[in-house]
Amino acid sequence: MIQDVETLLNSYRRWLEDETQVRQVDEWVEITTPYLDRHNDFLQIYVKRDGDGYLLSDDAYTIEDLELSGCDLGSERRHRLLETTLNGFGVRLNGETRALETHASGSDFALRKHGLVQAMLAVNDLFVLAAPVVTNVFLDEVTAWLDNFNIRYTASVMFAGNSGFGHRFDFVIPHSMEYPERIVRVVNNPNRDRVQSVTFAWLDTQHARPSDSRAYAILNDSGQRVSEQVHWALSSYGVTPLAWTTREESVDELVR
Repeated sequence: MIQDVETLLNSYRRWLEDETQVRQVDEWVEITTPYLDRHNDFLQIYVKRDGDGYLLSDDAYTIEDLELSGCDLGSERRHRLLETTLNGFGVRLNGETRALETHASGSDFALRKHGLVQAMLAVNDLFVLAAPVVTNVFLDEVTAWLDNFNIRYTASVMFAGNSGFGHRFDFVIPHSMEYPERIVRVVNNPNRDRVQSVTFAWLDTQHARPSDSRAYAILNDSGQRVSEQVHWALSSYGVTPLAWTTREESVDELVR
């Protein structure tokens, strides 16, 4: 089994390396990643020298795109959620430029780049459906649902992966006499990139968790169709997909 996982991780790394492009843009270097945003455009980040290290930035793309799409990030609750999400990836919001930023040295550049890209995906996923017609951010809805059924959990937990990257999970439900540890990611916009992010995070951190730990992805299928391919891809890599519209069927598996 460990050889299979190592093969999958190596395949992921090759894909990431082969599909990444760089070019010079004035004092910045533009990095085009293979990850897609919700417009099916490749995510881009920018890097420049900053003292003895490097400044990495999304050039304010993530926040400006959400605001132009009608997502109001001005409320205290959403701003707090945004900050909590960014902190989990070691990324900060520049109050003047509205850019998502992180600093890196030569030794941790790959880790910081990974954190910035994952933060862009996570912020977009949190708020993509949070237009004025939507009253709650999906993560808030999931949290309220867990609380309503007295499901025990620790929120926003970071695990170190075998690759050296850190991976944040939304909830960890501790083991009980009946069930092993359950590790949960909330996926607001279930698409290819989010599936890849979840499966890579799980494969990369499995070694650090008890051997019987289980991974789950709670998928937001309210008002949007989640393809069978998403369910199949998650299941193939050992992550159990849980559809939000049929969440009551999963209560017993999580509450015990």
